[in-house]
Amino acid sequence: MKTKIYISGYGKMGRMIEKIVISKGLEYAGWSEAVTETDPALAKECVCIDFTTPAAFRANYRFLAENFKAVVVGTTGWADIREEVIAYFEECGTPMIWASNFSVGVNAFFAVTDYVSRLLGDAGGYSPYMIEMHHCHKLDAPSGTAKTLADIVDANMGTKIEVQSVRCGEIPGIHTVGFEGANDRITMTHEAFSREGSAAGAIVAALKTEGLTGVHEFRDVIL
Repeated sequence: MKTKIYISGYGKMGRMIEKIVISKGLEYAGWSEAVTETDPALAKECVCIDFTTPAAFRANYRFLAENFKAVVVGTTGWADIREEVIAYFEECGTPMIWASNFSVGVNAFFAVTDYVSRLLGDAGGYSPYMIEMHHCHKLDAPSGTAKTLADIVDANMGTKIEVQSVRCGEIPGIHTVGFEGANDRITMTHEAFSREGSAAGAIVAALKTEGLTGVHEFRDVIL
């Protein structure tokens, strides 16, 4: 059975996802800015890709879990209720894949950061830092991607990084993780050229929900 994709949230990311879905000839069921008004009969046939706002997701996640065939969540800003959300999706038996960033490159960057910070944490003598840069229209700071990177580093090195955030111009997204030692410095950077990488990754996630059970972070599904 072909995956039928439905979009919750029709901002810049939603429109980018729509463009890619259509260009790839995937089955497309449409979009909504008010997902709770979606016909449940349609919802049960669809994988919903959610790129809304933290407030909207908090208000809608129960409807998503109760009605859709599966859900891909790219919305950030709900980490404080993550356990509650995961438990509800599992209770409803609805597969969910979530990520702070669906770019395949960013998820590879998460894996590299995990490896390096674990190695340096075990060795000792290094202090981590992080800088993230985005366009002036981005409302949250630090970004969800930066928070995920910080969580990885903090868990491996026993630190509490203060992420430095820059908002300027039309920068799609640059994340730099650095490790300062007495004798050397290691820096790693991921730079996005557009939103398209994250949009494409969200579609990859939607396709991977076929036959999937439970709730998964995107990096655990693809790496």
